[in-house]
Amino acid sequence: MSLSMYGASIPVFIRTLEALSKILDKAAAHCEAKKIDPATLLGMRLYPDMFSFTRQVQLTCDFAKNTAGRLTGEPPKFPDEEKSFAELKARIAKTVDYLKGFKPADIDAMAAKDVTFPIGPQKTMTLKGDAFLLGFGLPNFYFHATTAYDILRHAGLEIGKRDFLGMA
Repeated sequence: MSLSMYGASIPVFIRTLEALSKILDKAAAHCEAKKIDPATLLGMRLYPDMFSFTRQVQLTCDFAKNTAGRLTGEPPKFPDEEKSFAELKARIAKTVDYLKGFKPADIDAMAAKDVTFPIGPQKTMTLKGDAFLLGFGLPNFYFHATTAYDILRHAGLEIGKRDFLGMA
């Protein structure tokens, strides 16, 4: 049995996003228990030139929806306006709902399709669908999901690998 592009993407995106949503619940509870202003965690970065926690969650959602959307057409645009854990959870839920609309045939048929996508303000790149998914979409999705997790772990949240994997 071979691994399908759908199997390597949509269920993986959904599981990781749902795990991230549960981690956000733990972050909110952590802030409440420790009397920390949630804005402190939402604005945290691992290093000054890196994106904040909020932006990492937004980008995790964006790479999931944009990867699926670019493989099959045009992805929806979500404004980057979240300022609370609840708003980030709503963005995750909206992304998961979008992803649940795809069927295996929608994604699997796109392996040889050209996908053109932005790689900066004025640049684009074109890859075949399978190379786009495996070499760009998934690595970027995991980079931002992992960075969001790492920021919260660095802030003292008691989370572990099982939380990241959605097994907690």
